[in-house]
Amino acid sequence: MAPEATPVATLKDYRLVYVGPADHETAVGDYAENLTRALRPHVGELVEHRTLGPGSDSAREILGHRRAVANLVAGGKPGRVLVHAELAAGAVSAFWSIAGLRGVPVTATVHDPPQGIWWPGRTKFVARHKLVMHGLHYPLRPVSRMLEGAVNGNRTLFALSQIGAQSIRDVYPNTDVAYAPYLVCDRPRVRAVIERPKAVGFFGHVYRGKGFEQIARIRRELPDDIVIRVAGRGTEALPGGPGVEIVGAVDGDAEDAFFDSVRAVVIPYGKRHFYAETYPASSVAAHAMAYRTPVVCTDYGSLAEFGTETGAVVVPMDSDDPKALPAGFSAAIEALLNDETRLKELEANADRTRQERSPENVAAAYAAKWSEMLARQGRLH
Repeated sequence: MAPEATPVATLKDYRLVYVGPADHETAVGDYAENLTRALRPHVGELVEHRTLGPGSDSAREILGHRRAVANLVAGGKPGRVLVHAELAAGAVSAFWSIAGLRGVPVTATVHDPPQGIWWPGRTKFVARHKLVMHGLHYPLRPVSRMLEGAVNGNRTLFALSQIGAQSIRDVYPNTDVAYAPYLVCDRPRVRAVIERPKAVGFFGHVYRGKGFEQIARIRRELPDDIVIRVAGRGTEALPGGPGVEIVGAVDGDAEDAFFDSVRAVVIPYGKRHFYAETYPASSVAAHAMAYRTPVVCTDYGSLAEFGTETGAVVVPMDSDDPKALPAGFSAAIEALLNDETRLKELEANADRTRQERSPENVAAAYAAKWSEMLARQGRLH
């Protein structure tokens, strides 16, 4: 009588320890909230350890996060635990929670590639003192890059754009890099774009490189019949004025109402910080897709991957200065808002891309990569 075949394990036999910012703790926290819900059906158990936003934890609290993650790993069945972390520029708690973890497979999503974090010493104290913060990290950029390589250089990392994935491969050639598109979350259906007011929106968290500094120039260059509406965390501190409506932070019904009030969202991104070129995927573009809203953007960084097929008008950068607004950017906004046929086309393409990048589809891409990685490492037996 032939011996029975040994059952083969699957991802459903694994505990996934998920480490990332809490909901509403930056765009990465929002991303994590949507992704974890979609991941649960793919694993046997999903346990979470959430952190505060960058610069919010003391050194002692960071050690506490590290111990908590280690305890979640120890609480799983030996040989059946997988750890995944969300890494962004200053997300030191997640980074140090996975640094040096042994005996378990560890993966991470890199939100600001090519590095997972850029300021590994950004504790609460350091974050409060700008001179200390950059005086410490800027001259030690080579050390930071080597540290990142030592921690994650031989792991599987996910990037949210093809350009971002390639940037990681270029810097860390021993890393196994996978592309998973930035997920587009479910949102209520709002009015068709041609039924919305003749307005264009700026959306997102205000910080360097997000294009909010271009509002005044774009306002001067647009005709008076096009209103600019500005919404997101920190926008309440921006100056308004004739033709510029400051909405402030929005969530839930207020977010729905904002996207229902604009025909397109503009993303005039430039260089985010002076440390190096980074290639983050755009959470603002993902929000626009969720509401079937076209975007007008530069081709800076990963935005170069957008185009008509994803519901975007892309205006190429025409200057060596990454902070400069390309000539013709405002004209592209005006042309789009006055072209109903073009608006309908981009709305349909944004809707199709929204479906392709649904949380369920993106979670399936993560699960497929994890299964391939575990099989390659001989962990599915």
